[in-house]
Amino acid sequence: MRHWRALALVTAVWLAPQEAAASAPTIPGCDAAIAYSKAHGGVAVLVLADGRAVCASPGVDLPHELWSGTKSLIGLVAAAAVQDGLITLDEPAAATITEWRGVPQKSAITIRHLLSMTSGHPSAVGRPLSYTESLNVPLTQQPGAAFQYGPTPLQIFGEILKRKLAATGQSDDPRAYAERRLLQPLGVMVADWRNGPDGQPLMPQGVVMCAEQWAKLGEFVRAGGMQDGKRLVDEAALRALFDGSTPNPAYGLTWWLPRATPAQDAITAATDITKAGPEFPRDMVVAAGAGDQRLYVIPSRKLTIVRQAKLNMADMLSGKPSGWSDRRFLRLLLGT
Repeated sequence: MRHWRALALVTAVWLAPQEAAASAPTIPGCDAAIAYSKAHGGVAVLVLADGRAVCASPGVDLPHELWSGTKSLIGLVAAAAVQDGLITLDEPAAATITEWRGVPQKSAITIRHLLSMTSGHPSAVGRPLSYTESLNVPLTQQPGAAFQYGPTPLQIFGEILKRKLAATGQSDDPRAYAERRLLQPLGVMVADWRNGPDGQPLMPQGVVMCAEQWAKLGEFVRAGGMQDGKRLVDEAALRALFDGSTPNPAYGLTWWLPRATPAQDAITAATDITKAGPEFPRDMVVAAGAGDQRLYVIPSRKLTIVRQAKLNMADMLSGKPSGWSDRRFLRLLLGT
């Protein structure tokens, strides 16, 4: 089968030569999971068990946009910035966005609010505004009161990071910081990172990479933020990425979690990650993007799972359900 040829290729990348020469490992649900993914527009599936490729479809080496999976990368970048002393999660955004000082509601927004989508900015779908235009978006809720998923909070975080870097005499390019602090040490190659209307790297979307590369970020999360015995991000900040908020326990700081939630927004309702079941171990964390892009990390099972797919923009904008089920996919794959 075609996925066996792909598995041989990716195994050679991930395993030592003597291991690659051995028969490639697999899991019983591989074929069924790949078929289910393909039936829903899938272009790649890759599963690593304890760092070894155990299931791979064709296409795992072809770049594909992560869409909002980019947000979860930015969460990791924020944890690196905490380690570097650039930010704290609970500092007021107005400490850096000085034009917000004294402004009702906006002066109460923290970086944690921005990363958890509880800053009070309205939900939105479509091309993000520039960093500076995002600063002027009116709030529709009190900070911390509601989960409202959209691009504005992450664009504002981009402006904060930009100003923080400049204040310490570094390049104020958030992408350059992400590459230097995280991507390059992890050996992660980005095929592209789209810019917004201001020429700045998009924070809520825009990163393009293949499944093999995205899996490296998953393995970094599974390793608790360690690489070659070195901690690359703040440990407490990394843990905080996987703590849900009161308005939405199923969403931490840029990462989705298998938790029941009172949130009834369209984005949360579009996934069944919040539905309890044995296929969703309690420690599973998920990076998710439009078109049902997925990076599942399950430390208790030593698994990193990538699923990438085509995005039907017209269906997404019209609100048409994709028919994708995370629950079904993981049941097929893991036999739960």
